[in-house]
Amino acid sequence: MRYLVTGGAGYVGGTVAAHLLAAGHRVTVLDDLSTGFRAGVPAGAEFVEGRVQDAGKWLDGSYDGVLHFAACSQVGESVVNPEKYWRNNVAGTLDLLAAMREADVRTLVFSSTAAVYGEPTATPITEDAATAPTNPYGASKLAVDHMITSEATAHGLAAVSLRYFNVAGAHRADPGLGERHDPESHLIPIVLQVALGRRDAINVYGTDYPTPDGTCVRDYIHVDDLAEAHLLALTAATPGEHLICNLGNGNGFSVRQVVETARQVTGHPIPETEAERRAGDPAVLVASAERARERLGWRPSRADLAGIIADAWAFAQREETAK
Repeated sequence: MRYLVTGGAGYVGGTVAAHLLAAGHRVTVLDDLSTGFRAGVPAGAEFVEGRVQDAGKWLDGSYDGVLHFAACSQVGESVVNPEKYWRNNVAGTLDLLAAMREADVRTLVFSSTAAVYGEPTATPITEDAATAPTNPYGASKLAVDHMITSEATAHGLAAVSLRYFNVAGAHRADPGLGERHDPESHLIPIVLQVALGRRDAINVYGTDYPTPDGTCVRDYIHVDDLAEAHLLALTAATPGEHLICNLGNGNGFSVRQVVETARQVTGHPIPETEAERRAGDPAVLVASAERARERLGWRPSRADLAGIIADAWAFAQREETAK
């Protein structure tokens, strides 16, 4: 098969592109490199530097489907610059869907997020939970999900949205594919920056939550497990249906568990500093991935936190050495 991967120079998009190539598919990566990196495009993929809004310039009937990762994804930025998120995430996807109709490419896998749920009232979170995003980033992704549902109903699109929880680790078959963000906002790479000496300490925001050790609990999923779900979603996509699946391990790890595991993996002390809670941080965010198991046949096999951090550490050390 031949697939277009929008945002394929990013962390998740690049890893999914690598899995597609390993499965024998042809891959074209479309990325404007505004947040992605040329080094994040796996060897063997055709690369086109361009915006998702202009996908129609390259998309034609030779493609069997699109995997859509191109999006702005910084929660804090979305609060102070919401128009950027509506323009890129929502209007950009609207343009992409129009290009797909024009080219008669009728299969889509969309990179969505658990941020659409906002602050949940119960865990584990199922796809039937109320959607109440607390920031424009989550709201923009939810708007795209509604848009895709309409496209499937009206025009027969075969679509799957995958709502991620916390993605971490690095591609095990290619240690050059890992998490690069600037600025970095995810816990595991920030903890590893402390281990590398690039930060003095890790800030622990809130130590009085109703959790076993008082710190927030999150569901971490290995990026390779996540990538495998996307390939399964391509097979499961059904014309006229928009299937939505959560992706997570169904188990949570606290901030302090992540920090302590990173100490063990890296051999570094990793000092921590206690700070006040951040507004809008729920105590526990854990996914129910039963629908993904039932509909996609997805079984995550890399759920061990030490293994996830070890892969991320290998990538972080490689990047530090390359500087």
